[in-house]
Amino acid sequence: MTVRFGLLGAGRIGKVHAKAVSADANATLVAVADAFPQAADAIASAYGCEVRTIEAIEAAKDIDAVVICTPTDTHADLIERFARAGKAIFCEKPVDLSVERVKACIKVVEETKGKLMVGFNRRFDPHFMAVRSAIDDGRIGDVEMVTITSRDPGAPPVDYIKRSGGIFRDMTIHDFDMARFLLGEEPIAVTATAAVLVDKAIGEAGDYDSVSVILQTKSGKQAIISNSRRATYGYDQRIEVHGSKGMVSAENQRAVSIEVANGEGYTRPPLHDFFMTRYTEAYANEIASFIAAIEKGAKISPSGTDGLAALVLADAAVQSVKEGKLIKIG
Repeated sequence: MTVRFGLLGAGRIGKVHAKAVSADANATLVAVADAFPQAADAIASAYGCEVRTIEAIEAAKDIDAVVICTPTDTHADLIERFARAGKAIFCEKPVDLSVERVKACIKVVEETKGKLMVGFNRRFDPHFMAVRSAIDDGRIGDVEMVTITSRDPGAPPVDYIKRSGGIFRDMTIHDFDMARFLLGEEPIAVTATAAVLVDKAIGEAGDYDSVSVILQTKSGKQAIISNSRRATYGYDQRIEVHGSKGMVSAENQRAVSIEVANGEGYTRPPLHDFFMTRYTEAYANEIASFIAAIEKGAKISPSGTDGLAALVLADAAVQSVKEGKLIKIG
């Protein structure tokens, strides 16, 4: 079976997913829609698909699934539309910035017996998957503490910051999902601190650029998250899981993994410059997982419920910063 895709949104992340879909032997990119004709034309030209309107893709009989890469405030409405149209749906995170809106959207998906996958691509990174496998194989015993470092090479434009929902819902949300993925238990309490250390304009826009979070589970497991909008040395992505019998970690990745030693010391190439190159395999793997689930009629993961859980943690982190205290998750 070849799964036939429509792509909604031809921006930066849309290009990433267009590449992943087109490279998969079990998929074909049939059509792309975007509010900017030039962006849609560029993807159509690169991958040999058609440019159509969202309405045309919704009604199309030659499209089985859609990838939603449009602005966040359109996600929930589009998910509901395409669930009712009988298409399988892959949607970039978050489903929405409102917990109640996400709950309502998930309800529509359930009522229509729709298929929805939320784009938490880091679960599909080979290195992070290997960490999860080491845990599952019992190699480090029972998980006790998870440490996640996630730092961007530079802050996005302030205009983006203003509509992003804030760093916890935009950036840390990936780490909330990864913490849940590795802990094996749901966090029941959140403590967060935040500051503006990179760009005062981010603070003036009502957001933060440097945050730390501690998550706690009922049994006492902890996840510690460190985020920054500035890492002068590249895209900093590291994970460590400490257990009762040992530790497993995934270090930063480089485009070329070599080390040079000479009279000046030891040097290595720079890190990847951002997510488009660091997580190339993860994006391909998540689309492959989505396709496989459609073909087999299997359970899709990460689901809309996973997206909701991460958003609840993000909201709790925002509340913790504002109130200066630990926030319990209901």
